[in-house]
Amino acid sequence: MADLDTVRELASQEHWLAVLVTTKRNGEPGVSLVNAGVLPHPVTGEPVVAFVARGCTAKLTNLRANPRATLVFRAGWEWVGVTGPVELAGPDDQLPGTDLPGLLRDVYHAAGGRHSDLAAYDREMVADRRTAVLLRPVKFSSNPPGTDHEEHA
Repeated sequence: MADLDTVRELASQEHWLAVLVTTKRNGEPGVSLVNAGVLPHPVTGEPVVAFVARGCTAKLTNLRANPRATLVFRAGWEWVGVTGPVELAGPDDQLPGTDLPGLLRDVYHAAGGRHSDLAAYDREMVADRRTAVLLRPVKFSSNPPGTDHEEHA
């Protein structure tokens, strides 16, 4: 059965890259590639799958209009999708109880990122109006070895 351990396993094999699927205002899917990782929610402590988005992007516009997404991770022919509601934490999306610079660093590190100058990283995050996107896993989809397709609610 797919779960967050499956996400960690596959993501770590492919540089933490995931395909993000959002819903546009017209109902069509919006798709992009992001680096995402698993970490505790900064307020509740429950596990979330998170990534950092640049401000003023279509993905943020889509998520503000419909705060639900799917992230798909793969390694070879194995894949896992995780779907759920999202919360945004950024300069335009306040999430009470969060330290935004610390959260952006935590998400970056969870997604495999390393930076030799974290002060420079922080300045870049501010300049780009970066936002943390926190997805609460509700549903997993996968193709574990020996099966064609499974969905778990």
